[in-house]
Amino acid sequence: MSNVLLSLRNITKTYPGVVALNNFSMDFTKGEVHALLGENGAGKSTLIKIISGAIEADAGEIIFDNNNYSKMTPSMARSLGIEVIYQEFSLVESLSVAHNIFLGEGSGFFTDIKALRKKVTSIFADMGVDIDTSAIVRTLSPAKKQLVEIAKSISRNAKILIMDEPSAPLSASEVETMFKIITKLRNNDVTVIYISHRIEELFKISDRVTVMRDGRYVDTLITKTTNRKELINLEVGRELKEYYPQRSVALSDIVLEVKNLSSNGNEDISFTLQKGEILGVAGLVGSGRTEMANVIFGATQKDNGEILINGSIANINSPSKAIQYGIGLIPEDRKNHGCILNANIRFNVSLSVFDKYSNWIILDSKKINKVVNFYSQRLNIRSPSLQQSVRNLSGGNQQKVVLAKTLAADTNILIFDEPTRGIDVGAKQEIYNLMVDLVNQGKSIIMISSEMEELLGMSDRLIVLSEGRLMGEVLKENFDQRYVIELASGNKLS
Repeated sequence: MSNVLLSLRNITKTYPGVVALNNFSMDFTKGEVHALLGENGAGKSTLIKIISGAIEADAGEIIFDNNNYSKMTPSMARSLGIEVIYQEFSLVESLSVAHNIFLGEGSGFFTDIKALRKKVTSIFADMGVDIDTSAIVRTLSPAKKQLVEIAKSISRNAKILIMDEPSAPLSASEVETMFKIITKLRNNDVTVIYISHRIEELFKISDRVTVMRDGRYVDTLITKTTNRKELINLEVGRELKEYYPQRSVALSDIVLEVKNLSSNGNEDISFTLQKGEILGVAGLVGSGRTEMANVIFGATQKDNGEILINGSIANINSPSKAIQYGIGLIPEDRKNHGCILNANIRFNVSLSVFDKYSNWIILDSKKINKVVNFYSQRLNIRSPSLQQSVRNLSGGNQQKVVLAKTLAADTNILIFDEPTRGIDVGAKQEIYNLMVDLVNQGKSIIMISSEMEELLGMSDRLIVLSEGRLMGEVLKENFDQRYVIELASGNKLS
């Protein structure tokens, strides 16, 4: 193609025991939104790090604007106009928005701050967003931090902008704002490489989709001529049947009752959870879903109201107390709050049973190993060894480690907060099957999710929050996406 901007030719990268990229070749054209799709471990992260110079390929070459490069460095990539927005923001939290955008571009503290803010205001105006340029970054919402990252790339005259799971922290309306900005960038001949596990997004924003599997190139398709089923089959290398597992569990006794709960920005929330039920919690970002979960789990103290377990009032004033009552939390931010990334699988899973199998002097390693091995096998945690650092696991396997740790504590009420965020389609189905297995065994699940399809596909019943208030309850036979969105938007319909 005459308008090819970036070509990768026979890129190979290996790590001990792993071939991350295997003789990988593909093209990106000027002014297109090109999506990369693949399971965790497919090689997407390695690929973007090679393009941006963060790591060096073992073999192959990069051709940018008809110039060949056997290797790329971060400074070379930046000088060529290659910018990356990673899942973890690279912003200095203590500095202002304006200083962050021009950081490293000769903008010290003695720069003309008025001129700096004027430039940033102009960039935001072109993007169609309104952000206070003097605001300290730590005070911004995740959505605004994302926009600051985009503005930083625009200020550097990016020719290629790589976005890694950019919608993960955003609400539906914030995603639409981001899509409008991406469309403007495309219209200005910027090439956007868009990585996301949310397949429905790719149909809204991308021109082409390249599928990767096990470090290899699979295929590139024109987005408007393909469909969800074809992409999933290419991604996982097999047909996924019954994406949301079917089940028919007879719900029984109420195991959890929340009465007039107020705290952490929430007011007067009441609901019940039955044995063997998956109760979905819908709501926009900032609606109070995670805040409610933290109160039930004892991570935040309640101001008013009661929590009853099996009909009796539970005095939950700490997470350890919640675990004693049989409540476990699989948190939204698994990397910072769910596990210790630098520790191995064995240590992470055993954290919840140290007290049970030790007397503060002697640790019963045999019993602990038995528990760790049991849950690692039961959840099919894929790793060469239980000594493997959790940091080196895929997102899906990290989530399984957090779940194994929670189950090992003999919990019967499980709160899943965004259980499949950042997880590929194959691992998602594994998590769904695990959830169904758990409720079939008589456990109960509260599932918080920003993915409407996931909520409707997995839940037996929904409660909907908006701005810290309970807007309504929806039974499975009445599930309707538009109705749930109306409730989540704060419209309590009759």
